[in-house]
Amino acid sequence: MTENFEPIKCQACLDGAELPFQFKMAFQPIVSLAHGAVYAQEALCRGPEGQGAAFVLDQVNPENMYRFDQAARVRAIETASRVGIQGSLSINFLPNAVYKPDTCIQATLEASERFGFDTNKLIFEVSETEQILEPEHLLGILKEYRNQGFMAALDDFGSGYSGLRLLTRFQPDIVKLDRALIQDIDKNPTKQKIVRNLISMGADLGLEIVAEGIETAGEAKHLEEAGVDLVQGFLLARPALEEAPVINWDWA
Repeated sequence: MTENFEPIKCQACLDGAELPFQFKMAFQPIVSLAHGAVYAQEALCRGPEGQGAAFVLDQVNPENMYRFDQAARVRAIETASRVGIQGSLSINFLPNAVYKPDTCIQATLEASERFGFDTNKLIFEVSETEQILEPEHLLGILKEYRNQGFMAALDDFGSGYSGLRLLTRFQPDIVKLDRALIQDIDKNPTKQKIVRNLISMGADLGLEIVAEGIETAGEAKHLEEAGVDLVQGFLLARPALEEAPVINWDWA
């Protein structure tokens, strides 16, 4: 980013400029199979009528992504508090939309205080597929977030080609295995070997491993037997728009 570019965008956030589109939040749980309990709820952007995330993200551009990133964080915290979300809250963020980590985090901290949400329960997710323009900048963001007591998650691990590089550099607390690795894993020996090694690596590095996109009991059972405790997907619960999801505990 150039010196001329950053202040303009940051000032737009400070001025409270309105976004040219509306959005709401849905929630999908990350569940602990061992404890039969919710580990966290992921906040997911949806259109005003419940349209998918693409409906919202397609309207995000360089002119409004700073405002959107800030607004999405505040909306996630406000909605989670309003609908009675318990436990941790996982929020996706755009690293390229953070001007100064210590400045841009203020709206998040203020929202947490205003809505009575414990900041120690916040998890920030960055996707493997996200184009990181300045890796050192992301390192600075994660350092500031850890100083604030937040956890960091690497999302969609295995969906691209940069996962191991990101894992090495950014050392997240949580790694979320993409559905590309999980789909039909109970029938695919190659995926089984890959995931088994990722589980072992995660244990060695002290990482929490989350399996995303669980849709069948076969997938869930195989992963549980392989040592994966934290799972997320339609089998357990679909994203619920502006309410706490109803979890299918009878999936087995």
